[in-house]
Amino acid sequence: MQSTKFVPSILFTQPLSGSLFIPTDTQVRSLPIAKGDIVRVMVGKYKGKEGKVIQVYRKKWVIHIEHVTRDKSNGSSIPIGIHPSNVAITTPKLDKDRKAMLRRKARSRRSPRTAGKDVAKDVATKDTAMEDATEVDS
Repeated sequence: MQSTKFVPSILFTQPLSGSLFIPTDTQVRSLPIAKGDIVRVMVGKYKGKEGKVIQVYRKKWVIHIEHVTRDKSNGSSIPIGIHPSNVAITTPKLDKDRKAMLRRKARSRRSPRTAGKDVAKDVATKDTAMEDATEVDS
């Protein structure tokens, strides 16, 4: 199945390795895979291999990893495409954008979850507003 170039990044979001150190205040369990991350293949023929992501190929829904290659008949080697769901991130490349994303996630996790609690109050206010509107029309 071919995809467009606008594949949702959620398909490329993978869990962090259990031994990975991310400060506990961020509480991040997964990140989108990016070029420069060090990943470990968890499933398939190349299980256990670890290397740096050299390309995120969104059109084919694969990533290319260093040292996961195949030799061609003419002697050159080409990277093997690995589906992102088959890897775990062991060391993320933390540039300024990813650090900002971690801060955003941490801030949203620290804020109180009130979306579900205010629904009853919002419905009650809408009902009284509707009753007031019908009384004005009468």
